[in-house]
Amino acid sequence: MQTHFTDADLEKPHLREADRVLRSCVHCGFCNATCPTYQLLGDERDGPRGRIYLMKELLESRDDDAQVTRETQLHLDRCLTCRNCETTCPSGVEYHKLLDIGRAEVERRVDRTPKEHALRFGLRKALVDPQRFKALLALGQTFRPLVPGTLRDKLPARPVDAGTRPDGRRHARQMLILEGCVQPGLSPNTNAATARVLDRLGIGLTPAPQAGCCGAIDYHLNAQQAGRERMRANIDAWWPHIDTAGEAAVEAIVQTASGCGAFVKEYAEMLADDPDYAEKAARVSELARDLGEILRDEDLAPLAMHGQRRLAFHCPCTLQHAQRLNGLVEGVLTRLGFELTPVRDAHLCCGSAGTYSVTQPELATRLRDDKLDALEAGEPELIVTANIGCQTHLAGAGRTPVRHWIEIVDEALESATSNGLRAASGS
Repeated sequence: MQTHFTDADLEKPHLREADRVLRSCVHCGFCNATCPTYQLLGDERDGPRGRIYLMKELLESRDDDAQVTRETQLHLDRCLTCRNCETTCPSGVEYHKLLDIGRAEVERRVDRTPKEHALRFGLRKALVDPQRFKALLALGQTFRPLVPGTLRDKLPARPVDAGTRPDGRRHARQMLILEGCVQPGLSPNTNAATARVLDRLGIGLTPAPQAGCCGAIDYHLNAQQAGRERMRANIDAWWPHIDTAGEAAVEAIVQTASGCGAFVKEYAEMLADDPDYAEKAARVSELARDLGEILRDEDLAPLAMHGQRRLAFHCPCTLQHAQRLNGLVEGVLTRLGFELTPVRDAHLCCGSAGTYSVTQPELATRLRDDKLDALEAGEPELIVTANIGCQTHLAGAGRTPVRHWIEIVDEALESATSNGLRAASGS
């Protein structure tokens, strides 16, 4: 793709990066074939190739150019950032990097309505602080009938049991875990189940209470500097457990939400120009591991279990397209004896996409219903996934129950242990 940036333009790092990404695109359109919004809407501007042209026009234009309109903003807003197009692209176009640049630029030039400003500000303030989110969640559960429908569907009907966590300090092997921002409120048992399963494998989880939201919510709502501040705060919270001698250093930073995992793995790129944090961010990204990666590399025999349930696995976009770990969790679940049903079009997004299901509810609902039809076709007992956003979005339809996959592994472990104790006692 030809670009027309001036020498002065190319002195700006974001335009130099945009020029690099734009020039890698060959206009082939393979990306449109796997783009969820293009499949729904059939509009070239709602596919990756069309959005690339819109961003090229935007970034090459001047601030007072009338071509930069609300329409450009609309088509960029409709992108899920699922990165399916990157998996499909034969030229290796790093579309998500261009999208971050384009969205920030259109946000700078095109004002939003007061309603949009309020919604985006509210999402950033309500979601990123775990304690604030838990308080708002409890309020929403108490006054559930008054909550707007798009949000009401995402609320658990009642508080969720967090379960107990073992004291992992007795283990020589230690890992950090990102607790997250909304997961402790919506599905607190996910990380507790993770601690119990890893405890069986001789791995303890070192607490780092000062770590919080990974920064993705701010960053993808175009508050990119706020997102970077959250990255730095997490690095500061984790660093004492990383920058220590010998066996005291943690082996990994475990992510149980694939969206957070994808983002933390990119800390190195996003803070590469920060002289105080670039080296630390690179080490954090190196240590970041999805939970499935941890179990994949372990001998699972100590778990002494055999899963009996028939499951449909929803592989989040952030796991299969951003982290390129498609098939990872399925392999772990198969090793543990679970039966997995086939899922057609497993590459397509469910419509959750962070805050997308709130900012674009109509499109998100259509994508969710299509995804559930595909997941339920094999008649599973349960749908399991690896990301809290997908879990909440899919469960909001009130159809087949949706859980995090590690909870199902943990339940099978508890069942195996109980059966073993009964057999040992002769009852």
